[in-house]
Order: sequence, then C-alpha cells, then structure tokens
Amino acid sequence: MLKKSVLLLIIQLLCVIHLFAELRSFDAVFPNLSPKIRTAAFSNNGYQDYSKRADGFNLIGSRHSNGIDPQITDTVLERNPGFIVESITVIPGRPGAVTLLDVYNSLGNIRGLKGIEYFSETKKKYTPLFEDATRVASEKQMTVIDDPPPAEILPRSETVFLRLKDTNFGNSYYRGEMMLIQNGLSYTLTNFRNLSYLFFTVIREGSFTAQLYFEPIQEGVLIYSLAGSDVSDFAASKIDIPSAIAKRLKVIISWAADGISAD
Repeated sequence: MLKKSVLLLIIQLLCVIHLFAELRSFDAVFPNLSPKIRTAAFSNNGYQDYSKRADGFNLIGSRHSNGIDPQITDTVLERNPGFIVESITVIPGRPGAVTLLDVYNSLGNIRGLKGIEYFSETKKKYTPLFEDATRVASEKQMTVIDDPPPAEILPRSETVFLRLKDTNFGNSYYRGEMMLIQNGLSYTLTNFRNLSYLFFTVIREGSFTAQLYFEPIQEGVLIYSLAGSDVSDFAASKIDIPSAIAKRLKVIISWAADGISAD
C-alpha cells in the first residue's frame, strides 16, 4: 500500500512538473516588448490601443511569429475592418492555478455580462453597458436558454448565441465561437444582426468581431484581444467608433477576467 501511494505521488509530481514546463512566460509570447506596454499589460486596466485602416494596422500580435497564432489576428483582419482595438491583459496568479477548463467555464456564464459598468463620457458617470445578457437557442430561434453548469471536460470547439441588451444599440445579437488553438483557447464574438443607434444602422450584420485568446502562462493567464469593425462614413461621422469598440471590448475582457479570478 505504501509503495502504491509513493508511486501515485511521484506520478502527480511528474504531471505538475510537465504542466509547468509547458507554460510559456509572458516574454516568450511577446519578446522584446517595450517596458511601457509590458507594464500596462500587467496593470489593472491592461494595455489597449486602437488604429485605423487608413493609417495601417501595426499589431503587436502580428509581430512575433512564435507568439500569437496568425489565425487569432486573421479572424479580425480578414473582415477588412476600418477600425481596430488591440488589448493585452494578464490576470496574475501562480503557475497552473487556472486551467483552460476554468477559462471555458468562466466564458459559459453569459449572465455575468449583465451590469458590468463603463464610464460614459456623455452621462459623465459609470453606467452598465449591457442591461441584460442571456443565451439564446440559435440565430433563428430567440428562445432564452439557461447557462449550463460548469463542465468537467473541455470541448475542442463550441458555438453559442447571445442576446445582449446594449445601452446604446438596444438588443444586440452575437455568435460566440470557442476553439482550442495553439497553447490556449480562442473566443470569437461576431454580430449576426445589425447594430443600430436611434434610426440608422451603425454596424451591419457580421461587421463587428471581437477575438479573445486565453493562455495560461507562468505569470497567470494571458488575455490577448483584438476587436474590429467596418462602418459607413456616415456612422463614423456621428459616433466615436474607436471608443464604441474599446468600451465593449473592455467590458467583455472584464467579464472574462472576473470569472477567471473567481476560479
């Protein structure tokens, strides 16, 4: 019995050592990153910057061939967006404390998006971005369904559908696609209906994409995010599009980070 217990302990230790050996460091993912950007990534607010198609996109995620899988950035770039917001955030923690299954389960809590606040420049106060957040059955069937209980097995891919009551756009609808990729988990949100403000369409169906990539690293959990949208010149003249994209991406990141931290 003693020999069996010792053998099990050795196997467990070997698994832990193997797990830690597989974890990349932040600097391995983003080598030679400027100290300013690196410090921002580890701050409470994370690093965030935006750029326009007219000025050319110079993305951190595209600079390092061994860092972020090109599929992550290509998912947004292939839609030819006019504006892009890039973000890098690290949720600090001991190595191996959070697994991809933990990340997957945190993303399953769609109702957790409800009530997360952002600072409104118009109202000059913090206000919820999504007044309600629910999961729906499909793109054609708007029946509300419950969030599932935490999973015990991590699927290789999954598609979910969300209805978010946006403070500016009203009911907005997104398709969420999760997939294991590289060393982590990607989560892609794309609007499958137009996003409208007052009486005009701001973002047409399929023209907004938020791509998040989660990877457990030696310092905790890395969240690399990229969101982009293509809008008409008329909409761009009426609304601060980079700000609109940035605030939604920030709330989505905050939702995911809160779920991971809770684990």
